[in-house]
Amino acid sequence: MKKAMVLCALATLLLSGCRQEKEIINLPRTTASAEVVAAVDSFVNATQTRPVAPDSITLHSIMILKHGQVVFEKWFNGHSAETPHPMFSVSKTFTATAVGLAISEGKLQLTDPVVSFFPDKLPAEQSDNLKAMTVRDLLTMTCGHDEEPNSMRRDSIDWVEGFLSWPVKHNPGEYYLYNSVGTYMLSAIVQKVTGEKLLDYLDTRLFQPLHINRPEWEESPQGINCGGWGLSLTTEDMAKMGQLFLQQGKWNGKQLVPAEWLKEMSSYQVPSAPSGTRFEDLEKAGLTKDNNEWVQGYGYQMWICRHNAYRADGYAGQYIMVFPDRDAVLVLTTSSSLYQPYIDLIWEYLLPIL
Repeated sequence: MKKAMVLCALATLLLSGCRQEKEIINLPRTTASAEVVAAVDSFVNATQTRPVAPDSITLHSIMILKHGQVVFEKWFNGHSAETPHPMFSVSKTFTATAVGLAISEGKLQLTDPVVSFFPDKLPAEQSDNLKAMTVRDLLTMTCGHDEEPNSMRRDSIDWVEGFLSWPVKHNPGEYYLYNSVGTYMLSAIVQKVTGEKLLDYLDTRLFQPLHINRPEWEESPQGINCGGWGLSLTTEDMAKMGQLFLQQGKWNGKQLVPAEWLKEMSSYQVPSAPSGTRFEDLEKAGLTKDNNEWVQGYGYQMWICRHNAYRADGYAGQYIMVFPDRDAVLVLTTSSSLYQPYIDLIWEYLLPIL
């Protein structure tokens, strides 16, 4: 009987410890001002009334942080605070963060050639451009491809081999082309040099310290986290990441990510173009810095914004927007067929209250 009681007590302690490890600590809250509530209401109304069919903007969540506190939060259309949301290309920002951590640990360098990590997966003949491609070129979407190698994302193909076999028409570092498979290669490199999947590597270094419950991240058939897409997070998880950038990588007095790396990620590194648009077609399409948010420049897997801001950006309107000058973070999850008109509404209605 005594033995059973002791075992029961031990089991209770172990379970309690597990619960403590998974305890989620939320960001501090403050009451939203009447001005903030009115501005958000106007923004929400505009997202419903401004689009003309067949275009649409369906909001899923909004969270606004000022000075490290949540000043407004709301969920829409059946979504909730507890439910993770697909991040799409917001995933890329987390992948780039992992690259920076691996660099800080001496496991790789920005100048490392991509081919050096996968000697067993190289094509029989390697072009000079392929040999010249570096980790930095992957981070800045300037790996030299003339077309994004999306067609190789099939179960029958080793994705790393497919990427390395894809023609590298341009000199790496000189030609911007949005390239999600290039981000997958960053995930593969992190896994190669650390011995851990991207999700496992970030779990102890980023997610646990931020009190983000271990998220889900899709994998390739080869068991590598997709890197450029496939991560799911809650709205508050996204807000914590934005706040970490505002705090230059420091959280609860501990430097989780080197401040210099986050500065490089969120600073202009190369000229940019919207996903699916060839750089030389920008002028023909009438896209300029005066009218398009996707030509403001690109950092390391992050977009530069107007108004001295920058953002993690995912398909259909998933945004972590960081405003250092205003000590503010804006997070939105959405299902939208509009892009620039949607961000224009953000500038019109939400920027003034930041």
